[in-house]
Amino acid sequence: MAFGNFDTICNITSLPLCSVVGSVNETSYFTRGIVPDCYARSVELANTMVFQIGNAFVHFGGLLILLIIIFNVRAKYTAIGRTEMLFFFYLIICLIVSSLVVDCGVSPPSSGSYAYFVAVQLGLASASCICILYNGLLCFQFWEDGSRKSMWSLRVICFCWFLVNFIVALVTFKSWDTALDSRKTMAMFVITYLINAIILAFYVISQIVLVVFALDSYWPLGAILLGVFFFVAGQVLTYEFSDDICRGASHYIDGLFFGSACNVFTVMMIYKFWDMITVDDLEFSVANVEHGVTAFGGDDEKRGSTIFS
Repeated sequence: MAFGNFDTICNITSLPLCSVVGSVNETSYFTRGIVPDCYARSVELANTMVFQIGNAFVHFGGLLILLIIIFNVRAKYTAIGRTEMLFFFYLIICLIVSSLVVDCGVSPPSSGSYAYFVAVQLGLASASCICILYNGLLCFQFWEDGSRKSMWSLRVICFCWFLVNFIVALVTFKSWDTALDSRKTMAMFVITYLINAIILAFYVISQIVLVVFALDSYWPLGAILLGVFFFVAGQVLTYEFSDDICRGASHYIDGLFFGSACNVFTVMMIYKFWDMITVDDLEFSVANVEHGVTAFGGDDEKRGSTIFS
């Protein structure tokens, strides 16, 4: 496989972008799009054709899990990086919704809008990568978390990286430039895959450094390593074993099903890691307010939590 083209990848797995890129070796039967050797069959529901039905259930489950995570994050009123982590999880929700649109055929691959939705999906995935790196560096407390300056810096950085990936992907899909067209995908591959992989690697390294040199407990290291395991497993299942999974499951699911599930577990581990390394300084006070504890003690006072310095 030549560096930067998707021929081999798209022959194995049915990525959304495979429907809007061209085959470099012209092995595809279509003028646009590369059809994989095996892909999950579609299902007709209420006179509507739904693609990747198994993947759809994973996305809906992921949305439910993210709503629970956001509720728990919002409850940690004074935890470091709380507002920035909420922004990350909101981005992940947007990414899952965009994945539902392109994976399940809400915007069919034959429609003119499909390339725009795929570009949005790639842009949101990239914005999520740069956002989690920002949150990882925030834990070192180089700048004040939760401030207006911090939040606007995060929004601008994420928007700019989203815009770069969106424009490069869209120009590539639409063949609006001679240097970037559906058969010249090296720039998109480098920006969307290679640079984002480096960003995620920097995040993991920074968090390992944080645990080893700044924290008293090594338990959070297990959460971050589990997150790495699920993420790598998802990529391997999606890009290497999708064809085998599809044939073994009689076309009901393919590698995207397990890749999406592993990504949900990865996000869960990111939340668990952040939850383990942050402490809500006002948990005792908030618990007392919720239980109606009197200011001067007395018979009605009940201690619901303990403060550890």
